[in-house]
Amino acid sequence: MSSRVLLWVVLAVAVVALTAIVLFPFLRARQQARELPPAPSAAGAWYEVLFTSPVYPDRAENRKGGLDERLVALIDATQRTLDVAIYDFDLQNVAQAMARAKGRGVTVRMVTDTDTVNQKDQVVQAALRTVRDAGIPIVDDQRRPIMHHKFVVSDGGTVLMGSWNFTVGDTYRLNNNAAVLKSPELAANFSNEFEKMFTRRQFGPTKAKDKPNPTVTIAGAKVETYFASEENPTQRIVQAIREARSSVDFLAFSFTHDPMGDALIERQRAGVKVRGVFETTGSDTRFSEYGRLKAAGLEVYKDGNPYVMHHKVFVIDGHLTVFGSFNFSDNAADDNDENLLIVDDPQFAQPFAAEFGRMLLLAQTPIRSR
Repeated sequence: MSSRVLLWVVLAVAVVALTAIVLFPFLRARQQARELPPAPSAAGAWYEVLFTSPVYPDRAENRKGGLDERLVALIDATQRTLDVAIYDFDLQNVAQAMARAKGRGVTVRMVTDTDTVNQKDQVVQAALRTVRDAGIPIVDDQRRPIMHHKFVVSDGGTVLMGSWNFTVGDTYRLNNNAAVLKSPELAANFSNEFEKMFTRRQFGPTKAKDKPNPTVTIAGAKVETYFASEENPTQRIVQAIREARSSVDFLAFSFTHDPMGDALIERQRAGVKVRGVFETTGSDTRFSEYGRLKAAGLEVYKDGNPYVMHHKVFVIDGHLTVFGSFNFSDNAADDNDENLLIVDDPQFAQPFAAEFGRMLLLAQTPIRSR
């Protein structure tokens, strides 16, 4: 074989090897994405529970059928009043739906965080401009701690809430949850919280502690509502953990609260099966409960989403669901504006348990590109 032919053979082998090295992680990611079960969803007489379903890698052409479309449908069905309290906001289709509602005579109001109003991102500002140009008033919190709510109240009878911000990233890159709840009693709770911020300009711990319906029963489900930081939900969460008899599963974007970590360790030692998935970002810091729980022998993982796992969820004994905007941290408890529901109903818990199973599988076979 001539030296020139040998050189071409060597180059060809090198190209094939390099191509394999470059493509293998991508192909493996695609394979893992295909193997992940579809995002769960569930509906009952008074609720819908929905989850995001990120596709890896994220591409604009895949951004359809998401939670944004469900919110747009809710807004388009609103006839009288629409209150929107949201931390992050850049979805133009949601902004346009709010403008349409205003145009047909619906009273539309918005509360957001000052950081969002001052955000220099052009997409954020375009969405806010659509809202303002429609004549919709926007109140921002004017404080360093964050207005972290993510909820909508439609016609005083339906609430959309959860971990989901109204952004492209939260909808199509991040793992998030949202619940649509048809209950005038729950809507009254969220409307009361909205009025404190929009009308009274009260935020954080300065808000009054009043709440129309702290605990309600809907179709047999017991639902507790909590708002921070005028009240501190952490004591109730710790109590719920300590009352666990068989299992505690959790998904945590930010988990730095020591008493919750203590309660989980105590339950593990008592024979309760405890499992958890942490968002990778920040999990190795000294503030995170991840290292402490792992060192104590609990089955905890860093998440496998190459973007962000944004859930804040506990599922306890297969029937108690803790979820909302509330991260498991002192900042959420002491400073921010947050909401949290605790729902005691096994049917309601099922989709959250299924989502935990998806996140656990993804954590065990992660797609890494961070």
